[in-house]
Amino acid sequence: MEQNNGHEKKPTEQSLKIQKSLLDRLNRVEGQIRGIKKMIEKGTYCDDVINQIEASRSALSAIELILLEGHFKHCVVEQLKNGENEVVEEILKTIKKLIH
Repeated sequence: MEQNNGHEKKPTEQSLKIQKSLLDRLNRVEGQIRGIKKMIEKGTYCDDVINQIEASRSALSAIELILLEGHFKHCVVEQLKNGENEVVEEILKTIKKLIH
């Protein structure tokens, strides 16, 4: 847990719900990846494997967007309020990674 002026910061109920949702999504992706591995081991038709890979990639992209949204709404806004303008360069670097 983070400390803030001697007070322990606790996650909000909303952030706990988001965390659980992300973990649930990651568990599904983990299962998809195991399934892809089994498909390859069984010699499954390539197109079917590719479709499963794309489904996993889409699921990870959705997780990425949820995290990015939360980062903007909470972390970035807070840092800007505190005058930490270097966060703009950090977030631009992250966005560039996402689009390349």
